[in-house]
Amino acid sequence: MKHILKYFFSICLILSLFLAQAQEKPTLETTRTQELLPLKPKQEIEKLPEAKKAVEIPPKTDRYGVRVGVDLFKLTRALYDKNYKGIEFTGDYRLTKKYYLAAEIGSENKTTDDDRLNTTAKGSYLKVGFDYNAYENWLDMENVISIGMRYGFSSFSQELNSYKIYNPNPYWVEVPALTEGQKYSGLSASWVEIVTGVKARVFNNVFMGFSFRMNVLVTNKQPSSNFENLYIPGFNRTYNGNFGAGFNYTVSYLIPIYKKKVKTETPKTPIKK
Repeated sequence: MKHILKYFFSICLILSLFLAQAQEKPTLETTRTQELLPLKPKQEIEKLPEAKKAVEIPPKTDRYGVRVGVDLFKLTRALYDKNYKGIEFTGDYRLTKKYYLAAEIGSENKTTDDDRLNTTAKGSYLKVGFDYNAYENWLDMENVISIGMRYGFSSFSQELNSYKIYNPNPYWVEVPALTEGQKYSGLSASWVEIVTGVKARVFNNVFMGFSFRMNVLVTNKQPSSNFENLYIPGFNRTYNGNFGAGFNYTVSYLIPIYKKKVKTETPKTPIKK
């Protein structure tokens, strides 16, 4: 009987130890699964503001200021054209997101050697108008593809250096050029220009650009009835009387004055019917 009780108690002890180990195992597994599970929704909501602050994008701004430059085409033209000397300064001021107030001022000394005439035009000019930027810039780009208009005015003088009398029979006698040397001062002209051009930022505040111009004369004070203005400073050579064309290649520098925040358009939610 004692041996039977002894075996019974030993079997019970072994069963109790086995049950205790079986209860500890699930508790360890549950704690491990809790550690591996993602955060609770409440904890995620509490951490959302910090995440938003880290990813917050600063507002986009546009720079407004004065851009001044010089025409490289007129400066370098004197290197290969001995009959020309000139300089032109350009400038624009940004009024709105798309519109710029623009102006050019300069002086020219041009000798025109024609078949019958040799004349020298010398004077200064001023052009004032506006440009419209048709280019939609990305991020911090400040490039310009513009179309605009100018009103130009020039004050100059003309000097008739020499001329030839027309000879209908040049086979027999070659008429020599006659030296005149007569100067006509106090001349003036005004015109309207249609301008289209491009400006691209190559460095932080440095821009390179070019423009094409079509000109139409409004007023033109001629020297005399027998002598016309073949070249007008700022207008260039006159073709077919009242029309002209021009080109410039500029380098300019932007002087920032202030910045303005860009208004972002909020998408409109459709109205549910």
